[in-house]
Amino acid sequence: QVQLVESGGGLVQAGDSLRLSCAASGRTFSNIVIGWFRQAPGKGREFVGAVSRIGERTSYTDSVKGRFTISRDNARNTVYLQMNSLKPEDTAVYYCAARMFVFTTAPGNFDYWGQGTQVTVSS
Repeated sequence: QVQLVESGGGLVQAGDSLRLSCAASGRTFSNIVIGWFRQAPGKGREFVGAVSRIGERTSYTDSVKGRFTISRDNARNTVYLQMNSLKPEDTAVYYCAARMFVFTTAPGNFDYWGQGTQVTVSS
């Protein structure tokens, strides 16, 4: 099993930056593919990005390309979501998710999920 804990959310103004963290335990961290998803009030869960086992491959949804960056520090069992130039439409609960070995961007392929962290961006 894999346990995931997100942190770093908060209330910011448009144009500000935040860095979210996803700390993992329960498996060898370098064997875990990590995805980030978000869900805004009244909307479905949206793919944000994903990072491969050692960080050499990343994918992002079009709405965050150029603004968000996913990285991982396998020595610390932590994945980061750096969010720059935040917009009000980025307001959502952000979740990290994990699966073993195989890189994917499909939420249904992720087996383990964190509890989420709230990001609120004001105008």
